[in-house]
Amino acid sequence: MKMIKYTFLSLIAASVMSSCNFLEKEPYKITPENYFTNETEASNFLTGVYATIGQSTFYGGDYYLLAAGDDLSCYAGSTGRIATSGIICNNATSSDPATTGLWFTLYNGIERANMFLEKIDAVPDISEDKRAQFKAEARFLRAFYYFNLVQNWGDVPLKTESTYSSQSVNNKDIARTPKDEVYDFIVKEMEEVSDSETGGLLSAAELSYLPGRVSKSAAWGILARVYLFWAGEHYRDNLPAPSNVNELFERASFFGQKVRNEGGHGLADNYWQVFIDMCSDKYNTTAKESIWEAEFAGDGTGDVRAEGRTGNTIGLICGDFSSKTNVVGKNDPGYSYGFIWATPKLYKLYYENGDEERFYWNLAPFSYRSFDNNVGIVSRLFTNQKDYNYVMSTYGKVSYSYGTAEKYDSKLEQECDVYRYETGKEQNLDVTRMDLCCGKYRREYETASKKNKNNTAINFPILRYSDVLLMIAEAENEYNGAPTDLAKECLKEVRNRVGLSMPADIDSQEKFREAVRNERAMELCFEYTRRYDLIRWGEYIDAMNEMSRVALENDKQWSWGKQTSPFFSIPSSYNYLPIPDSEISVNKLITENNPGW
Repeated sequence: MKMIKYTFLSLIAASVMSSCNFLEKEPYKITPENYFTNETEASNFLTGVYATIGQSTFYGGDYYLLAAGDDLSCYAGSTGRIATSGIICNNATSSDPATTGLWFTLYNGIERANMFLEKIDAVPDISEDKRAQFKAEARFLRAFYYFNLVQNWGDVPLKTESTYSSQSVNNKDIARTPKDEVYDFIVKEMEEVSDSETGGLLSAAELSYLPGRVSKSAAWGILARVYLFWAGEHYRDNLPAPSNVNELFERASFFGQKVRNEGGHGLADNYWQVFIDMCSDKYNTTAKESIWEAEFAGDGTGDVRAEGRTGNTIGLICGDFSSKTNVVGKNDPGYSYGFIWATPKLYKLYYENGDEERFYWNLAPFSYRSFDNNVGIVSRLFTNQKDYNYVMSTYGKVSYSYGTAEKYDSKLEQECDVYRYETGKEQNLDVTRMDLCCGKYRREYETASKKNKNNTAINFPILRYSDVLLMIAEAENEYNGAPTDLAKECLKEVRNRVGLSMPADIDSQEKFREAVRNERAMELCFEYTRRYDLIRWGEYIDAMNEMSRVALENDKQWSWGKQTSPFFSIPSSYNYLPIPDSEISVNKLITENNPGW
């Protein structure tokens, strides 16, 4: 079961606290002093602060199209497909609904946290330890929402009192705070609440390594992420590195090492296991790898309304059998639009590194096959024998199985996996298709035998231990000017898990930097870190424009190349998101948008 259920109460909170713009509210009609009367009510309200993460405008949906525009993935599929919201198809404007929705949702979460923090001290009949834990979680979440704001918009209004607060009633217009000041606030909050002695957050062990709730490990890992992004902020504005850049890298390493040394985490033996766990409503079944997840529950039809779109918006393409009540179990692996596809750049990284384990999970080399819509899926079609053999001998044993066959034949019995290949002919990379659908989040592992068309209970990874190891490796290399033994150990641990030896010739800072960046691509693709990595490395615009050129020139390897090429041809303004028109129109102290918008 999910550790934090986003129950009906949180939906009430969402409806009460929603409006077209969060910074210009009139005082709320609710009276929180009449609600925070005991520990249960306080806990329920805190659940509403968490619930921001799963909103349809954040990890619950639109974020998949807003943050997925990078050089490893694209919006592809049927001819002419173009997303109407977000930046993934290079058609964003300052009135873009996904951009507006994310801005609003983050400030909604901040407002909830502010209100909670103003009332929690007065709640009776609650232990001081529990009060401290609740306060720490709310402060961390507020800081996390601000981190998402500054990552996307740079300078943003910093609001630490609720609109309900008497001090804020007449202060609805708030100017943008310089981003360095926002970062100062973020790291101060996160560091204080994760302090081992006085912070209030529980350890991952005390939470039984259930990653739905914020632990010290989650706070330390996100702090490492914050410091790394802050260290690269100057690239967005074409400025020289700040004088304290080395200090920022040192702090990133410091907090990453706290996770490594104190968190009790480890990598699952098999790369795919952590994602099978997420898809099947389980947590860390073989190792304590998942540190923090965006939690979802239900499918939108029952009493629990906390569903998401993981596996549907971003998932392995499959037909829709949701209306066929008799099509259940393995014959209905779960519908997915298959919006998100890999670029050949990701395929080549796996191929050049000999990385089969992550390749065969993240870019599933098969498609589901249905010979009769009333029967559902009866087989999977593999592109070649090598792919078939690998999948069926590894994670195939924990996947749906339809039997085996030596060669594709439309007259074969319908209970079989099939593959199509030419005997004795190796794959030719000059003509091999390298844009494959994202296979990371697979609905066939959902616990419900009858699946909803669009809504899923599949969690989304916000922070994994492998990410922390790679952040340590990167920060150590940048801070010391060359890879340290610790940096190499962390990179080696991630590569060893998938059977890869260390790359040759990585003793220089530049070579090790390239190795870590490639490793992040192969390990964390489709987890929405790549776009922000490219921005903080100062590579985002150039990398995207290069993919636009490659997409046009490489139609044999990139079937969707001509369709997707315009999506990569982005201007420099895309280093930031535009401040929504609806915000500027009502907040008189925001007088201009981000550059280029």
